[in-house]
Amino acid sequence: MFERLLIANRGEIAVRVIRACRELGISPIAVYSAADADSLHVELADDAVCIGPAAAKASYLHIPNVIGAAVKSGAQAIHPGYGFLSEDPYFAEICAENGIVFIGPPPDVMESAGDKAITRRVMIEAGLPVLPGTSEAVASLDEALTIGGRIGYPVVVKAAAGGGGRGIAVARDPHQLRTAYLETRRNAQAIFGDGRVYLERFLDGPRHIEVQILADDYGNVIHLGERDCSVQRRHQKLIEEGPSPALTADRRAEIGTAAVRAAEAIGYRGAGTVEFLLEDDGQFWFMEMNGRIQVEHPVTEAISGVDLVAAQIRIAVGEPLALTQEMVSLTGHAIECRINAEDPGRDFAPTPGVLTAYRPPDGPGIRVDSHCRPDARISPHYDSMIAKLIAWGPDRDTALRRMRRALDEMRLDGPGLRTTIDFHRGVLDDPVFCRGEAHTDFLTRRRPA
Repeated sequence: MFERLLIANRGEIAVRVIRACRELGISPIAVYSAADADSLHVELADDAVCIGPAAAKASYLHIPNVIGAAVKSGAQAIHPGYGFLSEDPYFAEICAENGIVFIGPPPDVMESAGDKAITRRVMIEAGLPVLPGTSEAVASLDEALTIGGRIGYPVVVKAAAGGGGRGIAVARDPHQLRTAYLETRRNAQAIFGDGRVYLERFLDGPRHIEVQILADDYGNVIHLGERDCSVQRRHQKLIEEGPSPALTADRRAEIGTAAVRAAEAIGYRGAGTVEFLLEDDGQFWFMEMNGRIQVEHPVTEAISGVDLVAAQIRIAVGEPLALTQEMVSLTGHAIECRINAEDPGRDFAPTPGVLTAYRPPDGPGIRVDSHCRPDARISPHYDSMIAKLIAWGPDRDTALRRMRRALDEMRLDGPGLRTTIDFHRGVLDDPVFCRGEAHTDFLTRRRPA
């Protein structure tokens, strides 16, 4: 096992990794920007290194500073969390060059999984159901228009290097495709440094299903069930639950097997997810693969009993998986609400500021992952998440009741602060959601009060 591990991240995921390190007997090392000097993850770590000013590009995304902190502190491994450098194959290569273990897939696998066009080709060859579209970057607007006419509208234009709901635009006719193609290319270059885009048939209002997988260095790959992530805004998830209320037992087995096949085809190692779109008739389509721990991983931990962060670290050390597929047992139902400092009434605009009061809920089946406390600052420089609230129950109805109770208990106050608590309460009271019938267009069709 590693003796010292550096967490190249901040916020609740840094706290989460520190806790896993403690349980594994590893000394955790934090990095922080000038804006995060008094953060909880800095306080909980054994050592902490300042890696730059508030701007992420000068701190959490600044590879020389992160590597320098790891070398200076004697870290044998780096856990990237999610976001920031977690899916950067160049960063993984630099780690290896400095004798540091990157906790995640190998750089070549990460590069393939992160390139949506390459992944499409691999999955088609592996026999997974893939929506009609292109497996190569679309070189020109004229080519995009020709392809759009061939595969049929609506189409979605996606950044090849995209992720996290960014770099996506939907076009319902050739006129919209002109705008979507040009804007997505421009945005992809600005956000990801890679302007390549590809086209795919767009499904109106499917469900978004992701399957959690674990893979070790010895060819063992298992899945730990699925999460339904259909409640979204701007293609970004707000509420996740598992198991999905939309899947029958047979379809659940099929989609789990497909996810394992996808991971094997791309040579995956570590913890990751295979993402699918599910239609009402039960047909599912491969969408993409994420080569990192997910924000919503506690949902799977709650129903499987598997510590996914600890599993990541054990795989990186070189241990084989402790579970076979036959040993996986999923119990009950779990749901996660992302509590963000955002104003749902203003299209989820961030509302950064200082928390003058912070009271997390507690009680049976409730888990809160957070980096906040009274007087914590929600910085405008980073993600607006305050906490992840997870409720587990022996069945879906119990989990929902517990989540409603937890949302009612939670207290967050601060000057000008708006949160998504009331929004989540509105979703959980909506009859469509209560029946387990929410699709990705839920907020468009059923905007909660």
